Amino acid sequence: MTTFRSDATEPAVPEPSTTPSPLTVPPFAVIPGAQVQQTLRGQERQIVDLVEATYRLHAAGDSVNPPSYFLRFPDRPTARIIALPASIGGQVRVDGVKWISSFPDNVRAGVPRASAVLILNDHDTGYPFACLESSIISASRTAAMAASAADWLSRHRRRPTRIGFFGTGLIARYIHTFLTATGWSFDQIGVHDLSADSAAGFHSYLQQTDTGRITVHADPEQLIRSSDLVVFATVAGRPHVTDPGWFAHNPLVLHVSLRDLAPEIVLASANIVDDVDHCLKADTSPHLAQQLTGNRDFLTGTLADVMTGRVSLPDDRPVVFSPFGLGVLDLAVGKHVYDEVTGAGQLHVVDDFFHELRRYG
Repeated sequence: MTTFRSDATEPAVPEPSTTPSPLTVPPFAVIPGAQVQQTLRGQERQIVDLVEATYRLHAAGDSVNPPSYFLRFPDRPTARIIALPASIGGQVRVDGVKWISSFPDNVRAGVPRASAVLILNDHDTGYPFACLESSIISASRTAAMAASAADWLSRHRRRPTRIGFFGTGLIARYIHTFLTATGWSFDQIGVHDLSADSAAGFHSYLQQTDTGRITVHADPEQLIRSSDLVVFATVAGRPHVTDPGWFAHNPLVLHVSLRDLAPEIVLASANIVDDVDHCLKADTSPHLAQQLTGNRDFLTGTLADVMTGRVSLPDDRPVVFSPFGLGVLDLAVGKHVYDEVTGAGQLHVVDDFFHELRRYG
């Protein structure tokens, strides 16, 4: 209610209103994978910039990113479903959760290993306003953070020209796409996978998209020793690469799958992570290194530290980037997709999804 002063000798000055602004529940929409893929196609540079901006927001404390929750199954020990809740501020201002499953046995049946959905919640009301197919969002943000790390971590050393992919699934393909779309080219491309069919399929993809010399390596040591940029994109649950001598040439390592390297390799390297507390959990290779040493001294810093110049990198050791993959990245990319689809007038709204919107009926 607005009131006015009764003193006729002075102009009436309205007092600030205490009436709260009305809240509106947003409509609920579903964005399927085809729309997500169409929206993100050709936007690799833009998504890398978005991921870097999100890392900076997170480092500045303008986010909430609690630990991921792992749902595991006694009858299916290789499978898991992970919940990544998060909230991001800045201009994005959105909350939400990614719910992503990893069922490695799917691959034997010709079905993709991972599936995911992303729920976006309205900043003001808390109501969910979108459900997006998120395996593509997850792969894109993972590839974007890998491409960003490859750039930032090689700025003060010789830029790699020989890349090796250890693991040749969807994530490896997306990482290659994002690297080439952001200006990378390679004279040599190495490929290694435990599945000969997967390695052959990735080799065929590379032949259609890259001009570098492609070699399929049966021996993982040969792949690593012949690459100055190594990409680990496997489904390994425990370390399987154990010899620090394989890295004597001091390559840049994008340890995207997090559990491939023995602690001894981690301890012999300069280690960059995306978030310290997140990476030192769930038996990742850095977590195993912490358990072995009892401290975190082997961590050089975060990617945000590198971006801002707070840490420098040596050139006489391997540099290993181990990103846990933050939920805030999924939110940022998902909200970008939502805004693009909305702006194009192609949003599929589910009418009356929330049926009871009056407190008393």
